[in-house]
Amino acid sequence: MDIKDIQNLIKFVSKAEVSEVKYKTKDFEITIKTPLGGNEVSYLPQPQLYQTAPQQQVQQVAPAASAAVPNETAAAASDEGKFVTIKSPMIGTFYRKPSPDKDVFVNVGDEVSSGKVVCVIEAMKLFNQIESEVSGKIVKILVDDATPVEYDQALFLVDPS
Repeated sequence: MDIKDIQNLIKFVSKAEVSEVKYKTKDFEITIKTPLGGNEVSYLPQPQLYQTAPQQQVQQVAPAASAAVPNETAAAASDEGKFVTIKSPMIGTFYRKPSPDKDVFVNVGDEVSSGKVVCVIEAMKLFNQIESEVSGKIVKILVDDATPVEYDQALFLVDPS
């Protein structure tokens, strides 16, 4: 079996939507496994898995950090209380730029007005522009570019003053 035959077999398996195919001769054996078999694959739990692991790490690290410098964390918590949070209205992938070759929508320190686009969230191949609901100054960007986000997850902190 040559490379063209293997490529044709892979195409056939993906179009047939089966989960596993084994092809065996006396000199050759190949097994192709795909996640496409039937309706067994769910795409929604994957972002939850990505979000769960970092949160557990933060919870494990946070007690050590707060024990080391309680005054700094208390001051930061009181400062964050006066900020307004821009949250994700959907599950998807967070992007700071409209496309890879363009500049970011906003940076820390930028002034935003109500209705200004601050990021894009891709959900099911649709790029949804997320607009600021408040006017103010971007204080902190809470999500890394091209990472999955959950519904109602905090994306930006804005100082409305």
